[in-house]
Amino acid sequence: MIRTTRMSAGRVAKALAVLALTALAATACGKEGSPPVKGPKPEDLPKYQVAQGFQLPDSSTWKKAKKRGRLVVGAKEDQPYLGEKDPAGGGYTGFDIEIAKMVSASLGFDPKTIQFKTIASANRETALQNGQIDYYVGTYTINDNRKKLVGFAGPYFMAGQGLLVRKDEDDIKGPQDLAGKKVCSAAGSTPYQRIQSDYPKAELVAYDTYSICVDNLLTYQVDAVTTDDAILQGYAAKVPEELKLVGKPFSEEPYGIGVPRSDNALRFAIDDALEQHEKNGDWKKAYEATLGLSGVPAPTPPAIDRYPAS
Repeated sequence: MIRTTRMSAGRVAKALAVLALTALAATACGKEGSPPVKGPKPEDLPKYQVAQGFQLPDSSTWKKAKKRGRLVVGAKEDQPYLGEKDPAGGGYTGFDIEIAKMVSASLGFDPKTIQFKTIASANRETALQNGQIDYYVGTYTINDNRKKLVGFAGPYFMAGQGLLVRKDEDDIKGPQDLAGKKVCSAAGSTPYQRIQSDYPKAELVAYDTYSICVDNLLTYQVDAVTTDDAILQGYAAKVPEELKLVGKPFSEEPYGIGVPRSDNALRFAIDDALEQHEKNGDWKKAYEATLGLSGVPAPTPPAIDRYPAS
């Protein structure tokens, strides 16, 4: 049963309309179409210089991309200011999208030629292993278990797990308050697994996308949404009168760029690209034009971990 006390049906409908970012989310809410995505202004984004004559002969992934004439990059499509897709025009915007573009330029490919593919959290490793994508940029936390399956360049950003609740929620102030509460996250994600292991008294609900979790939060079907604070900041910024973050981040989530595990040449080349764009100011400018719209100032990028080839 859906509770509708304390929030009018009109406010719920308005909030859901703002958050109907994708065709999938729109279908889940019983609505047709979607409003334009609130994204960065093109004039505020960096212009990335494409490396001329770049070669990476030791990378089988790069050579296949060179032959096809473009890179295929996995991404998220429902994360405000990080990676979201305009259901009308089909374009992708956000900080992660800009990271993918600056890397593309350093690898010798015009960012305009990137083919973005939406890949759910649970399918990231498979997509890289099967060659469906060349690399993946989408709030992808680096950890030792994943390193057994794929390679990671970076990290390029440090997030932390947080909690998003309704503005009228007073009982949840941190993860210690989740016992008996319905908590929603993405299937297969690190935040889902952490709640499952560290806060087993919470009642977990999983979907493929966070946008559906947020829709269910607004309609009182769940009590909280948990994922990285950077993602939650974007959702809260969309409807600040309805949603809020509570407590302090309770993890460290270093975001990396996923690559095929055996392609160390590509991994190291992307590490070089990230360092270059952090030093020349592109990283900060991209952040300020995207995730910075949530009101959180640009942090210092984390140190890149050039772990040895295995």
